[in-house]
Parts: sequence; structure tokens; C-alpha cells
Amino acid sequence: MRKIMAPCDGWCTSLDEVPDEVFAGRMLGDGLAIDPTTGIIFAPCDGEVLTLPDSGHAVTIRGAPGFDVLIHIGIDTVQLAGKGFEARVKPGSRVRIGDELIRFDLDLVARAAKSLMIPIVMISDGIVLEHRRSPGLIAAGELLFEVLFEVQNGAAGPASSDPTPAIERDAARIERRANITLKQGLHARPAALLARRAKALDMPVMLIAHGRESDARSVVGIMALGVRCGDELLIRAQGAGAAEAVAALMEGLEEALRMERAHGAAAESPVPPVPPVSPVPLEPAQPAMRTSAPQLRPGLMSGVCAASGFAVGRATRIERREIEVEEHGLGELHETGELARARSNVKRRLERVRDTGGAERREIIDAHLEFLDDPTLNGDADALIGAGKSAGSAWRGATRRAIDALQALDDARLRERADDLKDVEGHVLLALTGEARPMHLPLPARAVLLADDLLPSELTALDRQRLAAIVLGGGGATSHVAILAAAMGLPMLVGVGTALATVSDGQQLIVDADHGVLDPAPSVDALIQAEARVEVLRAQALGQRLAAAQECHSLDGTRVEVFANLGSVADAIAAVDQGAEGCGLLRTEFLFIDRDTAPTESEQLAAYQSIANALAGRPLILRMMDVGGDKPLKYMPLPHEPNPALGLRGVRTAMAYPQLMRTQLRAALRVQPYGIVRLLIPMVTDRSEILAVRALVALLMREIRPQQPLQIGAMIETPAAALTAASLMHEVDFVSIGSNDLTQYTLAMDRGHAQLARRTDALHPAVLQLIGAAAMAGEAAGKLVAVCGGVAADRSAVPILLGLGVRELSVVPAAIPALKRQIGALRIEECRALAARCLSLGSAADVRSLVEQTYAHGEEST
Repeated sequence: MRKIMAPCDGWCTSLDEVPDEVFAGRMLGDGLAIDPTTGIIFAPCDGEVLTLPDSGHAVTIRGAPGFDVLIHIGIDTVQLAGKGFEARVKPGSRVRIGDELIRFDLDLVARAAKSLMIPIVMISDGIVLEHRRSPGLIAAGELLFEVLFEVQNGAAGPASSDPTPAIERDAARIERRANITLKQGLHARPAALLARRAKALDMPVMLIAHGRESDARSVVGIMALGVRCGDELLIRAQGAGAAEAVAALMEGLEEALRMERAHGAAAESPVPPVPPVSPVPLEPAQPAMRTSAPQLRPGLMSGVCAASGFAVGRATRIERREIEVEEHGLGELHETGELARARSNVKRRLERVRDTGGAERREIIDAHLEFLDDPTLNGDADALIGAGKSAGSAWRGATRRAIDALQALDDARLRERADDLKDVEGHVLLALTGEARPMHLPLPARAVLLADDLLPSELTALDRQRLAAIVLGGGGATSHVAILAAAMGLPMLVGVGTALATVSDGQQLIVDADHGVLDPAPSVDALIQAEARVEVLRAQALGQRLAAAQECHSLDGTRVEVFANLGSVADAIAAVDQGAEGCGLLRTEFLFIDRDTAPTESEQLAAYQSIANALAGRPLILRMMDVGGDKPLKYMPLPHEPNPALGLRGVRTAMAYPQLMRTQLRAALRVQPYGIVRLLIPMVTDRSEILAVRALVALLMREIRPQQPLQIGAMIETPAAALTAASLMHEVDFVSIGSNDLTQYTLAMDRGHAQLARRTDALHPAVLQLIGAAAMAGEAAGKLVAVCGGVAADRSAVPILLGLGVRELSVVPAAIPALKRQIGALRIEECRALAARCLSLGSAADVRSLVEQTYAHGEEST
């Protein structure tokens, strides 16, 4: 019988209370846990320090062969990488009961860890625990439990004398199975997200599917698994912190689901309708995203619509030259250095241009940056250099191996990611030769670009003003080039096939991407009709832009402001072009995430000022950093959130880290001209949060802009804020309703949950009642109530929101013209009557049905 003493002061409890399935399930062994009240860990018994990782978050003491006790400080603390921990001993040290082992910062670890609970576990086999301490307060050095070795083969003694070090055995293999519900499976975006999480861990994690295995740090490897929606993925880790590592990857999958839902919402924004005029005879008309050939008259070519639209122009071919590389290298050291230099140069250049375009370009470049750091690619390249290849030959060999693996998959979306690898391959090979993309290809006016395929960097290098359309012999409708083309407003056909090679340079073409048709030799009459249609579409687009540039009023003259939700300078430029009257929501967290240090005041000021300049004097409503929860920061010890939606986020994070808030506010107050910026506080639940921010703003105003007012608003994202809106109105100048969060908190449904996606509807009467309560409070106080969530762009929701009293809608830039047109056809009194009826219904489906019936009967066209 051996005694194990409490290693620290605190509250003793069962392992069942530990929020980790490995410890709670006794996978490592039996024991007890302590919720600590001090930050000192003492030796629980005499023995030798068997293992103590560099992170300092755990220690194993061997009292005798087969008698090993693990003390694990907190849950998920391995990810702190030693921050807050100070080891007082080293592996191999002999210790006696009560000797100091580790000191740790109780507050820091408590904020950063999933839980501060400390499991004390016997990780040896063949033992029984007796005389366990009952739940309650315990002091360091008091008896925790006694250990009895089982009797085997008639002799008492340890059941195992396995000399394997305990930390290698303590977290033996941990596995979790995940059913993938991402609609497109593990394509580039979720693969990059998982790889970033895996790279932040201090241990390898493997992903297994379809009998294939990949390092979780490798984007290429993850995509090559070919995981589709509905497939099962096995996540496996082994060693100290294995459970935390697996959990981090599971959280990455959940984050990918949330991102997919957000992208889906953006994709569903309304766009202006295009008249069904077509000079190209089809029998019958086909849907835009057709995958089989239509019945065409002779001479026409069919393809797949990758980006909708209609265009007339001249054929302009683009041929990509093969970049020549030397096969044999000048020595491993030289070639390794050359490859590292080229990758570094490409990385810096991509990072510089990442934010010069919209969200689509940022995401694509982020994926390319992940390829540059991919451990599988770089490992294969290093191996080829070691075999005598040059840097260029090794990089090409490594990327072509990965491309072959992707192209062998039976998932078209993943096969299309091979283009991104080709793009990255070319960037690095050109950097090795001292060249760089873009190509600066000269284009004639109204060029219809013809190619077998096209890379993202090649498209972004071309002059959009001289491009009329894109037609590819190969390619895919969900490729990154297709995403860019749609964002640029370029009609694009793909999959036309080898027949495209018969089209002569300079030939006049008609591209009807909506119907998946290319006319390579149109008649004079067909060209006249096509040119006429282009002019009609151009006039319609111009009319919509001109109309959208005007102030927005309802049919009966009520003023309704239409603003834009922004995340970059490019977004601001697009918003102004589409008729935005200002920025209703600037998501400033783009400055704070995916970096190693916090943004400086000057860096933030430059970003905000650039967006203000693009808005040309229009209001800029700047939301304070909404980080924390599902948006962790590398440089801030935010706690792990078992439920990110209910944790430390929004204004709660800002108040917990006032220096970050102070820096952001100083930058915002310095934007010129003064008064353009209005401040928006996220995740408000009561007046105290607003007052705290106001107090800091007042202090900074005395330093920066004495005697000048600043408009401050609160986001209504929680039921608490909606229900107490009348009280909040005393402390703010305006409020903005974040319908996405308000919906999930009201319905208790995660808006990123795949199975609940259809039910997480902001038109649920309960959500509408909360919006109505906030709008009523704003009207009584004479203060503006806006909606900046996804529901603002929902055509069914617009008349209800106006009827409830909302007078500002903020949406994605592309939705602005259609939204202004819709508002201009509505009468507010009729909207009020409709809204009142909707509040008494029983479901979102009932609400949508009523709206559809109301406007289907011609009461008012929307």
C-alpha cells in the first residue's frame, strides 16, 4: 500500500467532473481531481521525475517500477506552450513528498484553459485505489488516496513493469470519428483551416479516410483523402496532449461548418434579374449550372456555366509557357537554401497583394499561402533535393505528385484544386529564376479569353476593363478561377472541350454563359441581336447603379438608409459603386486574427483611413473587435470555449483586455474627416458595458479630440439586449440588430449546425418580436434602429423589418441595387399591417407563406 498526497490546495472531486473524455473515462487510469486555489504543485509521493514536457503543464512521478502518477494541470493547457508555467525540477530529479514541482500563473491559465481542473491519475496497470478523499476542500500534503497493487499469480506486486516512459504511455492513442457534413467535403478552405490548427499543436495529428492517411498539417494531404459530405473521418493523435490535439481538430471541423454557412448566406444575396432575351436559339432553355449538353443548332459549342452573364467580343488566346528548370542540383545545402528563399519571396508578395481585392481573392491567396508551408509538399521537395535534384526540379516533382493525387480523385471540386497547386508551383519556379507573376498579357478591347485552363494569378493579372468573357476547354464550375470571375462580373464558360482549339484568334464570338453556349462563328444577324442585348443589359445595369446612387425612399416617401457590410478597402469600393450610402458594419477583426502580434495603432489607423477614403465622406460604422469564442487570437491567452457562442467574445473580450480596446479606439478617433466614424459595440447585454466603453472613449477624446462628440451604438444580438432596449437607448445614439446571432440565441440553435440550418430562420415570430421590441424602443427614444445581419438582404424579410420600424438596412454590396428597388415599391403602412400579422404566427414557415401570399396577390410588388 502506497500513499498519494494532494499536490496542491483546492477542491477535491471525482474524475467524472473533469471536462475531458480521456480523464473522465479513465482511459489513462484511475484517480481524483482537484480544482486548485493556489498555483504551486508539490510532489505527491517520493520518487523520480519521469517526464516533464517543455510546456510544463504536466509531470509524471515514478515511485517504484510500475508505480507512476501523472499530474496534469488544467485541460487543453498544452496549447499554452509553456506560457504561465515554471518547472522547479527536471526529468530525472529525485523528489520527496512536498517538494515543489511546478509553479503556474493561476489567473492566466484559468483564462486560457478549457478547465483549470487538475487530474491526479495512476497510469500504471494492475492497481486498485482505496481510502479516496471525499469531495470537498483539501490542502496540499493531505492524503488523496492509497494505492494497492493487485495480486497476480499468487504474488503481490505491480502488475506491470513496462519501462516505457509514462508520458509516452499516459496519453496512448486517442481517436475520434467525425461524420463530415460539409456540403463540399474537405476542400481547400476547410483543409487550410484544419492545417492551421494542426500547425499550432506541438504534436502530429493524423487524419484517416478511405484507407488513406494524411498529416493534419498538410493541406495537400487532407484534400488528397477525397473526403466528401457524409464520409467518416478518423482523427488520431498519440502522446501527451493527444486528447487536446484531437479536440482542436474537431473544433476546426465545427469552425469550417460555420464558415460554410456564412458563405452560403452571402451567396444567397439577391441580385438584379436579367431579362430572358437570347439571340442564340436553344431547345429548350437550360438552367445555368447545366452539366449535360443542350440541344444546339449546328455550329454552336456547349459548356458549363461557371459565372453567369452574356457577352460579345473577340477571341484572344492565352498560352502558358512551361518554365524550364535544371534537373540536377549544386548540392543539398545550396538547393535547400534556394528553395527556401524562393518560397519566402513568393510568400511576402502574396501577403502584400492579399488585401488588394475582395473577400474571394483573400481566401484564395490564403489557400496558396498554406500550400507554400505544406509539410507534405516541402518534405517531398527536400527528399528530392537530397537525391540530387535542383530546387526547381524538386519543387516541380513534389507539386506534380500532389497534383496527380488530387486529379485521381472522383470528386470534381477537389480535382479543381489542382489548379491552385499549379499556380503555386509556377510562382515558386519563377521566383527561382528571378521572375514573378503576373504576366501583364496585352489584351484587345472586349477580349473573350480562350484557354485550356486558367490559373487564379493569371486572371487577376489581366485588365478587367478589357475582358468581356472567359471560355475554357477544361476547368470546373467550382474552381477558384470561377469564383474570381463571378466576383469580377465576368461571364465564364468551362468544359467546352477540344473543339475550342478550332476557334481562330480575333474571331467575333457570342458567349451566353447563362445557357452554357458559345457561338464561335455568329452570323451578321446574330451579332446584331447580341450587340443589342449587350446594350440592353448595359443600360439596365447603368440604370440600376444610377438609381442605387440616389437616396432610398419607400413608395410613400419614408426615408430608409441602405448601407453596406464591409471587411476591406475593396469591399468599400464595390459598395460605393453599387450605391451604398455608407458602411453599416465594418468587421474590424480582419486586423486582429491570423497573426502573431496585435495590430498597432498606426496599422489600424491606416486600414480604417483607407476604407474611409474609399467611402468618400459617407458614414463609417466601425464595430469594435468581435474576437474571442470561435475567433481565437494567438497573442492573447483567451480561454478555450466549450461553447464559443456563450463565452468571452465581443465587448466582453474588449473589457477583459482594455489595452487592445484602447489602441483600437485611439485609431478610430484619429480617422479623417472627424465625425465620419461611428462606433458600434458588439455583444452588449446590459448598460454597464456601454458605460464602460463610453468612459474610455471620453478619456481618449480629451487626449485626441476635446469637446467633439462621437456617435456610439450598441449591437442588439442577444435577447437580453432586445428586451432591455428601452434602457439601453439612454446610453447610445443608435442601435444595430445583428440578426444572425440574435436568431441563434433566441432559438437555441447554432447557426453553424448543418442539420439545423433550415430551421435557424430569422423570420421566426420570436425573433421578429425581439426585433420589434428594439425598434419600438428606438422609435420612442427618437433614435435610429438598423439591421446589419443576413436577414436585411432577405426579400421576404424587408417589408416586415420596415413595418416593425427599422429604418436602416446594411447588406453585402452586391445586394444594394435590388434592395433599394424593392424598398422603393413598398408602402410603410402596408408593411406595418403585414408585420403585425406576422408577429402572431407560429413559425418562420408561416411567416414566409404569408409574405408570399401577400405580394403574390398583387398588393404590392417586391
